[in-house]
Formats: sequence, structure tokens, C-alpha cells
Amino acid sequence: MPSLSLRINLDPDGRIGPGKIDLLEQIASFGSISAAARAMEMSYKRAWDLVDEMNMLFGRPLVSAQTGGKHGGGASLTSFGKTVVTRFRAMESAALAAAAPHLAALQAELDEK
Repeated sequence: MPSLSLRINLDPDGRIGPGKIDLLEQIASFGSISAAARAMEMSYKRAWDLVDEMNMLFGRPLVSAQTGGKHGGGASLTSFGKTVVTRFRAMESAALAAAAPHLAALQAELDEK
């Protein structure tokens, strides 16, 4: 079945899509950038770079990180980060609902060949 994925261009060099949103959701779930990175099979550095990129892109933090130490560190989404995830998922759902009949028609065309 054909599928649709959503990417939002925010400025000439910045965009957010399902991968970054997945990372934010994993951070929210695990409470840790490193645990989220492991779950997504990416390096901690790559995850941190993506978080930093998103924080810079939006001009305010989506993720709040606490440094490690005796009691460990952690990370959580800011209220704005939660809003970004919620809005992205809502737009994604709306786009998928709007595209569903067209994707099904495209699949029917593919099945006829």
C-alpha cells in the first residue's frame, strides 16, 4: 500500500518530520536522550545534535536536559515540545485521512498492472 509521510519546512534550512518527532516521543517515554537514542538505534551524539537542532530551529527548547552526576541526569519535553509533538501528530493524522482515498485508488491502479 502506498504511504504518506509528513515533513514540515520551517525555514530555508530547517524541517521537522516523523524521525525527529519519534525522537521527541522516545525522550518523553524514557526520560533520557541516551535511552531514546538506544531505542532508535542511533548514537547519543546524533540524538543530541538533533535535539540541539530542533531547539535552535524553534528558537526555544523542546527538550530540557539535566546533566548526570550522583543522582543521574535525564531529559524531558518542555510544554512547548509537547505542543510541537501534538500538533505534528494532528497534522499527520489529518493529512493521512485526506490522502487515504487517493492512496487506495493509487494502490488499485498498481494492482491492475
